[in-house]
Order: sequence, then C-alpha cells, then structure tokens
Amino acid sequence: MAEPFSVRVTVRGYETDTQGHLNQAVYLNYAEHARWSLLQAAGISQTGLVGRGVGPVALETNIRYLRELLAGDETDVTCAFEWGGGKTFRIRQEIRKTDGTLAAEVTAVGGLLDLEQRKLIADPREVFKELAADPGLFGL
Repeated sequence: MAEPFSVRVTVRGYETDTQGHLNQAVYLNYAEHARWSLLQAAGISQTGLVGRGVGPVALETNIRYLRELLAGDETDVTCAFEWGGGKTFRIRQEIRKTDGTLAAEVTAVGGLLDLEQRKLIADPREVFKELAADPGLFGL
C-alpha cells in the first residue's frame, strides 16, 4: 500500500492555549488544510468543484488526542480516503511530529453535496475520478 498524502505544518505560537500546547480546535484546521492540499495536489480546485456543481461536506469528525504539540513543533499531517459503496467516504488522518511521535488521529466521514439539489451525490468516487488529474491520490 502506498504512503498516504502528507503535508508539513509548523505549530505557530498564536495557535497554542494557556497550557502552552496546540489548542484543540486547531487540530481540525490542520486536518482540513491537509484535505484541501490533497485536492490541490490531485488537480482539483474549489473553482473546479463549484463549476461541477458540487462541494465537499463533513458529516462526522472524531479527534483522538495522544501527545501535546508545542509552538515550533514541526508536524506531518496525513490524509487517506477510504471508499465504501454509498454516498459517503471515510478520511483517516494522522498528525505526527517529525520525530515520528503520533500526536493525534482524525477520522472523518464526508460526502459530496450537489449544490443545486442540496443532497449528497450518489457516487462521489466517480466525481473525484472525473475531476482529478491524479485520482490515485484518493486511492482510486
């Protein structure tokens, strides 16, 4: 199995809380950044999605915090799509310090929303295959 897509993020001081570690809400920002970075690397832009009449939606997100991150820590945020047979897909992500320490695991359930009908697309895999220059980044 290929390595999942990954993007490097440095923890910035203003993202920390009074305990000096990364604020819990910022983990979601890092995960979202990695997802949009994967879309961009695959050749899919927000303009392309809107032009196709679809938009990604988060239906469920779970974060498991394992180790604290401090200002200045370098992290690698992974992103791997898992496909089932329906309207949704799962995204598994890890936030690791560059020394390999696993700081958090993020799992999400998402879908593609038809922007006109305001309903989930029946088979999001097909839309990703259609729009992506590199569908392999989605495991397709």
